[in-house]
Amino acid sequence: MARASEEWGFFQVVNHGVSPEILDRMRREQVKAFKQPFDRKKEEDDKFSAGTYRWGTPTATCLNQLAWSEAFHIPMTDVVSSSSFDDVNVSCSSAIEQFATTVADLAQKLAGILAEKYLGRKSTFFQDNCAPSTCYLRMNRYPPCPMPPAAAVFGLMPHTDSDFLTILYQDDQVGGLQLVKDGKCFAVKPNPQALIVNIGDLFQAWSNGVYKSVEHRVVTNPHVERFSTAYFFCPSYDTEIESRCEPSIYRKFSFKEYRQQVQEDVGKLGRKVGLSRFTVNAIYS
Repeated sequence: MARASEEWGFFQVVNHGVSPEILDRMRREQVKAFKQPFDRKKEEDDKFSAGTYRWGTPTATCLNQLAWSEAFHIPMTDVVSSSSFDDVNVSCSSAIEQFATTVADLAQKLAGILAEKYLGRKSTFFQDNCAPSTCYLRMNRYPPCPMPPAAAVFGLMPHTDSDFLTILYQDDQVGGLQLVKDGKCFAVKPNPQALIVNIGDLFQAWSNGVYKSVEHRVVTNPHVERFSTAYFFCPSYDTEIESRCEPSIYRKFSFKEYRQQVQEDVGKLGRKVGLSRFTVNAIYS
C-alpha cells in the first residue's frame, strides 16, 4: 500500500471488512435517492446542510468545465444528527450511517499503516484529529451522456482531493474512473471485491511529498448510468498540517485555511490551484 501510494497515489484494497450486505444496501438506497423527482432532491438542502444536493458545475464558464453528474455531498455530522425524515430518507440515512461507520474504521486503519511506514513508528495523529464527525460522504450518479467524445465532457472534472484519504465504492461493472500518471490516463478497472483508495492533498503535504495526491477524473458513458460512493477522510478545521521531516516542501497550514484557499481559487479562477499555493516560499498573485 505504501509503495502504491508513493508511485501511483491509488490502490485497491480487498478483505477490507466492509461486508457485501452493507455495500449492497448502500447502493440500493443510493439509487432510490437519485430516482426521486428533482424537486424532492432539492428539498434535501432543508434536511441536510445547504448545498448538499449538487448537479453539474456551478462555477463552469464553458462546456468543457461542465461535470455530467449529480451528487449528494453530506457532512457526517448531518447523518448522525438527522431526524424527522420520511420513509425514503430514514432508510437512506440509516444506510449511509452504517456504511460510513464501517468505512471510518477502515480509513483509520489505512492511515495508521501508511503513517507508520512513512515515520518508521506508530502515530496517533489521525486518531487525534480525524473523527467520524469531521468527515464527508458523497453519493454520485453519472447519467448517460449524449455528448460526442469530441465534446470532452467529463462526469467529474480532473481534480485532486482535499483530504487525507478517499475510499471509493464504485459500480462493479461500469467503469469510468481514470487516474493520471506521467501525463497519461489509466482506467481503474472495476473489482467487485475491492474498495478504491486514493491519497489526498493533506496526506501529500503531511508526508512531505512521499505519498502522492494525483489528478483523477470520471469519463462519461453514452449508454449506461454509473453510481459511486466516496468517503472523505478529513481532519477538524483547526488541525494543522505540517511535514514530519526537514527540509519541508510545504509550509504549515490548517485544514480551514486550505479549504478557504481552494474555494477562493475556484471562485476567482474557475479551478483549484491546490498544494502549490502552500509550498515554502510560494508566490501567487
